[in-house]
Amino acid sequence: MVPVSMSAMCLMGHGGLEQLVYRQDVPVPEPKDDEVLVKITATAKNNTDRKAREGLYPVGSSNEVTSFQMGGTPTLTFPRIQGADVVGRIVAAGRDVPVSRIGERGLLDFNLYPDERENLNLMPDYYGHGADGGYADYVAVKANQFYHLPNKDLADAELASMGMCSYQTAYHMLTAAKVCAGERVLVSGASGGVGTALIQLCRIMDAIPYAVSQPDKAEGLLELGAEAVIDRGSMDDFVERVLSATGGAPIDAVMDLVGGEMTDRFIDTMIQDMHARTTYPRLSIAGASGGNISQVMWTRIYLYQVQIFGVSHGTRQEAQQLMHWIEQGKLKPVLHGTFRLSDLHAAETYFVNRSSNYLGKIVIVPDGEWAEHGAPFALPEAEV
Repeated sequence: MVPVSMSAMCLMGHGGLEQLVYRQDVPVPEPKDDEVLVKITATAKNNTDRKAREGLYPVGSSNEVTSFQMGGTPTLTFPRIQGADVVGRIVAAGRDVPVSRIGERGLLDFNLYPDERENLNLMPDYYGHGADGGYADYVAVKANQFYHLPNKDLADAELASMGMCSYQTAYHMLTAAKVCAGERVLVSGASGGVGTALIQLCRIMDAIPYAVSQPDKAEGLLELGAEAVIDRGSMDDFVERVLSATGGAPIDAVMDLVGGEMTDRFIDTMIQDMHARTTYPRLSIAGASGGNISQVMWTRIYLYQVQIFGVSHGTRQEAQQLMHWIEQGKLKPVLHGTFRLSDLHAAETYFVNRSSNYLGKIVIVPDGEWAEHGAPFALPEAEV
């Protein structure tokens, strides 16, 4: 039996953590004809949750406070339930969905696609922003975007940590730059969700990932598949340290999640020895954690023929490929720990003040599912 009301963490407006209000009287959504109702067991936390809450997606003035919006009008309205990477079980189906799907465990493709095209997504929006997401007990989603993944080797929280918000973004960064087998790829922000996904995906594509991170993350990143880990510390000799790791060969493509002053140094790693290159230098950027403004000489871009790709989300076809790799066991979960849904404030604070051993994803589990799906992966109280 599906209840009438549910618990949910509701975002009431742009601002700080006070805008996240835990309610236990939110109506359970009814699935439309092409939707399924999912009883949520785990939802991965993404940095975009915080950025959307704080209004950190300006495309005009750097001081602009705005939501993620590419279609001309805001789609983030309040109250909104955030949370993009949803795992759970189907408990009800819309009129056009086979009832045989009830009971399936699955992972959501988080996109709100503007049309049915498989290989183009020019106005990306997502569950948790343009529609309610997974920080609740239930969510209604498109049936064809909730992928049945019965792999019993993956716990629900582990499966959520492999959500499309990170993995599809990472994959699209690589496909946009046309990364090929044997190429050397520099991965910034390597310890986060997108970074750890990039390292694994490079290895699936037979590319060679070089991770930029803190030295105390090196062991975990090497186990994931990084060829080497370059300390993100001093910028004075950063290029030299990258080239030392590659044996003097230039980086073929950079996956930039940092922006700010780092971007120019990343470009330096690709243009040191143009005689040694066999392809154009390429930079995919999908984040600006180091700053929203970078100073780059355009003469360096066009004279060295550096190709730059802005990446946000990805395509249906890429999501389908990723789901296939997850089911095959080719991608590994990188789960850092779990928090109860009612403790989302603590999870947000922990995420911003990440400890030195932080690697991978935080997953949020509804309070009613905590004993089975959250407690086995909870962080030690001393760490929280």
